Amino acid sequence: METPEKLAEYTLHSDGIDADVVISRSFGRSMPDYDITLPVVNESMDIILKEIRAQLIREVPEKIQALSTELSQPLKAEFLQMVEEKLRKLLPAMSDQDYRSYAATLLHDMFGLGILEVIDTDPNLEEIVVNNSNTNVLVYHREYGWLRTNQRIATEGKIENYAQQIARKVGKQITLLNPLLDAQLANGDRINATLAPISQKGNTIDIRKFREEPWTLIDFLKNKTLTSELAAFIWQAMQYELSMIVSGGTASGKTSMLNVLIPFIPPAQRIITIEDTSELVLPKFMHWVPLLTRLPNAEGKGEVTMLDLLVNSLRMRPDRLVVGEIRRKEEAQTLFEALMTGHSVYATLHAETAQQVIKRLLSEPINLPDIEVSAMDIVLSMFRQRRLGIRRVLELAEIQETTVAGQTVLKVNDLFEWRARDDTIQRSVSQSLKIQSKLELYSGLSASEIAADIAEKKGIIEWMLRHNIPNIEKIGRISSLYYTDKDSLMKTVEKDGDPGEIEGY
Repeated sequence: METPEKLAEYTLHSDGIDADVVISRSFGRSMPDYDITLPVVNESMDIILKEIRAQLIREVPEKIQALSTELSQPLKAEFLQMVEEKLRKLLPAMSDQDYRSYAATLLHDMFGLGILEVIDTDPNLEEIVVNNSNTNVLVYHREYGWLRTNQRIATEGKIENYAQQIARKVGKQITLLNPLLDAQLANGDRINATLAPISQKGNTIDIRKFREEPWTLIDFLKNKTLTSELAAFIWQAMQYELSMIVSGGTASGKTSMLNVLIPFIPPAQRIITIEDTSELVLPKFMHWVPLLTRLPNAEGKGEVTMLDLLVNSLRMRPDRLVVGEIRRKEEAQTLFEALMTGHSVYATLHAETAQQVIKRLLSEPINLPDIEVSAMDIVLSMFRQRRLGIRRVLELAEIQETTVAGQTVLKVNDLFEWRARDDTIQRSVSQSLKIQSKLELYSGLSASEIAADIAEKKGIIEWMLRHNIPNIEKIGRISSLYYTDKDSLMKTVEKDGDPGEIEGY
């Protein structure tokens, strides 16, 4: 038998549990393994932890109730200390690490998601999936794709209990009568859960992890998700208030890309974002008003829809409108009406290509008129290559009107394209017609000056890449300086100076 190939090894830390992770690939296995070492709870330890649980429920019911709704650090620390003290009395011969580990195990089981709590601390993961109690937990790793863990949830009842705990924390319910749950935790993680028999093989939980530090332009350049030339082209378009749809399939990076690009907006402009799940994270200094939808309560009251927020936002004097995702006809109509009345709008849409974006917008159920769709300037299509575990800009295109057999039709003109053969994003041979003419009109620049402006922005972006600007706040500061103190910024860029030399960075 061949020895598994070790791909990675590291340690996770979660509330006192130190868990070693080994990722390896074995010959003939359908996917690599994600082996995590967790505290072993044998039958006798399980009895002891259940007894301690019962004691705490009797002795400090108010603290148990508080923890069931809010896992704050002070409450967690107090709970862990109480459990450790009881363990020391019952089992005086264990190590300090064992006391901490078993106290944390009880904390996770009572108020969290059991073994998933430790796995959830892995910053390399994008997704954690429980399909049922008969199969191992699966995870999606940023570098290695789908991995099979060596852990599984013991019973269907436990999976259901974890789903109900999530629901209680966000003020929702998941029951046999209401077997679907879609929620967002306080840490930003998105949770979806289903109960049998709706999910025929058992209860499920899917955790889409929220990245603590949002993706940045520098991350995307390093990952080859986009190029400095493409980023400079979009920066110029956003500076002069051209509107854009970011399209792509599920988990292709649409919202992350939108988040990366928003700091290119001039800092004095008012940005209103509308989402049903809070995912966008903008630099703190920007004039940003985030709005979030709300589901109805148990009596069916209190719902606030994306359409409600979109209509209301138009009364808030926005300079830029950002919509998390266009799903319904009414939302699309309102967004495009805002576009037609002079607002700069940005949105995401599920569609694989720019051509599919046009088809979706023109067809049922959205069914917008051609004249409105033609007002959108740019479509940036994202692509996820699952086999290689990469995300790329598939194309950047402009939407044009053309005449075919006497009829006006919409078509896309690709300006940048991803080439799979050599994994590069190249400028297309096609020349921009619509965007070029709009930029000349809005900026007053000639074609040569527009090209020089893109080259200047590309130089700034490549300078940021060389100096590894660390986060979206700092990148936003540099973008802001471009608008407010361009001379100082360009002097530093031209001599390849340190960003820290610039006042206001």
